[in-house]
Amino acid sequence: MTTAFVAGATGYTGRNVVSALTARGIETVAHVRPDSRSLDEMRATFTAQGASVDTSPWTPQGMAGAMASHRPDFVFALLGTTAKRGKVDGGTYESIDYGLTMMLLEAAAAMDPRPCFVYLSSAGAGGLAWGAYLRARARVEKAIFARGIPHLIARPSFITGDDRQEDRPAERIGAKLVDAGLGALAALGVAGPRDAFGSITGPELGDVLVRLATDGHRGVVEAADLQRSEEPPAR
Repeated sequence: MTTAFVAGATGYTGRNVVSALTARGIETVAHVRPDSRSLDEMRATFTAQGASVDTSPWTPQGMAGAMASHRPDFVFALLGTTAKRGKVDGGTYESIDYGLTMMLLEAAAAMDPRPCFVYLSSAGAGGLAWGAYLRARARVEKAIFARGIPHLIARPSFITGDDRQEDRPAERIGAKLVDAGLGALAALGVAGPRDAFGSITGPELGDVLVRLATDGHRGVVEAADLQRSEEPPAR
């Protein structure tokens, strides 16, 4: 049976990826930090959906043990923090977005056979990558390429939705403003920018990530292709 391991399962995209995986009958392992304040809640939620919960510690040994135990065919790396959250718990883009993802990547790359590593990157990570957020993702992408592990890298623009629990007012406002502006351009016949930079909801992103990965797509998928209803090309 096909098995998927989801790191970052308690985040907005992660919750939707777990839902999309279990809906397809895929054996799903949702990773939750052992010290997470929402562990009991998330365990109940994921179990009700048909997923199991892994609480391996975020250490190289912990991740290696999780990979050895579950032998996943797919590893979804959906980790990320915010500047606001970093001030509270001490996490940074370097330690969370890059550091923990690299820990997971090394554990997955050491498996035989290697799983498909599905990485949630960001629009802009393939370019100049201004700022700590994009630089962290660009570094992870380079590491994935260097390891030669089968992969699917998604580069969405804004990820938004009315069901998002995280408090990200700036991102929500930014997404609405950008979508409104791009929609106006599209109404004038200029649809390219909307396709390339328009926002995508968590359920939409979770569904397309799972569909592309399980259908065998590999490579990099840009924001414009993630939003198309047909199967987008991976590069």
